[in-house]
Amino acid sequence: MSKFAVPALCLCLCQYLWSAPSLAQSGDPAPVPLEAQAEVESVPEQIHVVAQRPGPGMWKVSKDGHVLWVFGTYAPLPKNMEWRAHEVEAAIAGSQEYLAPMGAKADAGIFKAITLLPHLIGIRKNPDGATLRELMPPEQYARWTELKARYMPDNDDAERERPVFAAEALMRIARKQAGLHGDEAVRKRVQELVKKNKLKYTSSTVDLPMDNARTMLKNFKKTSLNDVACLTNTMATLESEIAEASARAKAWAKGNIDEIRKLDFAGREEACFSNVFDSAVFDADPAFKNMRTLMRQKWLAAAEQALASNASTFALLQIKDIIDPKGVIAALAAKGYTVEQPD
Repeated sequence: MSKFAVPALCLCLCQYLWSAPSLAQSGDPAPVPLEAQAEVESVPEQIHVVAQRPGPGMWKVSKDGHVLWVFGTYAPLPKNMEWRAHEVEAAIAGSQEYLAPMGAKADAGIFKAITLLPHLIGIRKNPDGATLRELMPPEQYARWTELKARYMPDNDDAERERPVFAAEALMRIARKQAGLHGDEAVRKRVQELVKKNKLKYTSSTVDLPMDNARTMLKNFKKTSLNDVACLTNTMATLESEIAEASARAKAWAKGNIDEIRKLDFAGREEACFSNVFDSAVFDADPAFKNMRTLMRQKWLAAAEQALASNASTFALLQIKDIIDPKGVIAALAAKGYTVEQPD
């Protein structure tokens, strides 16, 4: 499936918040290019945050004198966002190993990927040619029509797309208009520092099986998903999220943990991610259905191994995975490791 099938099938699921786990991730590569979408002629004034901030803090996980420094990324960030990386630079310089973020990838190889191409035709469309008007309650469709006219008036194809893909396109274009970006610049800076200091690189990426790729794609195209809630939730939070993006980014840049903990990361993720990967499409592929669990298990195993082997290790995670009460940092605390959050 490689770069051909994964973007089509998991497009909005791995990028709906620019902070969701990348299903094509191997380390910290650039995001998989999205399908071309119509551009809007007029672009509103962009958000700019140019003053340097004190810098986001790091979580410290320790045991028996061994330390794991965990740095959390956040997105979306305004264009020209600047953050002080002094503490991150020092932690990386003093570490022996770099633990990459959680991720998953599906790699079928180039020849098998080519054979899968015919099965990708129409994968974004609803089964039986259904339209969003037919799938959505009238009041929600009216809201969709309003937002589509504002943000993507020339994208007529969106009317026949699955709600989960329509939601992705709407959120992506709205953020782009507002000058909001992902965390690629932050990740790139970390990668440069890791390379400069010659740290051992450890991936915690899960390899997803591709034996049933053809069947999975066929089933996906003909199976209706319970994903109207994904688009509904996206529309409900779209404009408030855009309006509050600058304040949220400042909270991250200043390391304001109390403000960061107020952010709601779960609503859209559950509506968009779970309703798709928990569907019958993936019943024959337990690795897909249990993807997040497998990712966490692999990262935790790598973290414990690094803590046992190194005096100091540096890790990069999405901040939502750090503050999640059921996440990997909470799991380490439950195992007896000492966890200290930034001041």
